[in-house]
Amino acid sequence: MIAGTSRPDGPIVVLVVEDHRLLAEGLVSLLRETPDFAVLDSVATVRDAVSLAGEYAPDVVLMDSRLADGTGCEAAARIRRLNPRIAVVFLSADDSDDAVLAAVESGACGYLSKSVAGTQLRTAIRGAASGQMLVPADRLAALAGHQERLEARARARGPQVSDLTSRERQVLSLLAGGLDNRQIAARLGIAYGTARTHVRNLLEKIGVHSRLEAVMRAGERGLLL
Repeated sequence: MIAGTSRPDGPIVVLVVEDHRLLAEGLVSLLRETPDFAVLDSVATVRDAVSLAGEYAPDVVLMDSRLADGTGCEAAARIRRLNPRIAVVFLSADDSDDAVLAAVESGACGYLSKSVAGTQLRTAIRGAASGQMLVPADRLAALAGHQERLEARARARGPQVSDLTSRERQVLSLLAGGLDNRQIAARLGIAYGTARTHVRNLLEKIGVHSRLEAVMRAGERGLLL
């Protein structure tokens, strides 16, 4: 097994979670051909995904949406609760708005179709490891149709975006612009660790699991205008 690395110096450690054996083997083979990737393992269940992610802390988990003992969203949410620094990217055959929304709410930073090209998959994994949000603009536009449901869920969760400090609003604005933690630190003239702490506190205060969901919630309230 390969423990998660301290980015950006080491290889990107990836855990593949896929219950289709042939596809899992293909993904592992593809990723192992990439010099800057190190594949931790491939597993087929929620239980094994959570166990290995908790023990070895990979940089990125490549997640299927349907697993033998549950859903990828269940696994992603549990992994993110164990270690919020682990990035989760879904690779799924279900491209519906509901499926993408569920993945976002579980803490995923990206959602890819299983028909995606290998080069796009590698690029997405690198982006996830660096803290990027990977759901494209057209998908965000499609998810806007779920605004009313999101509003109802947000009201039930307690903490409101209006409670943010001025610095947290600055960080939120930069997140909406697609900046990762290092870029936020450079833009605000603060240390990388400080920027990471601001982002983590921001997500906790809003009551969400991912950067993308935080931006969506803020957009619903007109705070990104």
